[in-house]
Amino acid sequence: MIIEFDSDVFRWAAREDSAWFFTAVPSELGHEIREIPRPYRGFGSVRVRARIGGTEWATSIFPLAETDSYVLPLKKAVRDAEQLVDGGPVTVRLEVLDG
Repeated sequence: MIIEFDSDVFRWAAREDSAWFFTAVPSELGHEIREIPRPYRGFGSVRVRARIGGTEWATSIFPLAETDSYVLPLKKAVRDAEQLVDGGPVTVRLEVLDG
């Protein structure tokens, strides 16, 4: 399954000194991902291949408790390469590898 979406970058707000940044998968797409039969992984994660601009990497998305969706962690190397900033827009392509 391959999905594409536009979202915003946000900093994990649980700690003020957090250096963790994410973007959220829209809930309608998150619901579709949840429907894919797959083995359970730690924290309910789902393995994906992500692409933002010219940067592609293997990672996992994680369930977002408040919604029926997932968040994609954005490591510093990706944010730097693609000039992503807190609150800024991002276009994401995800290939779901589990399932």
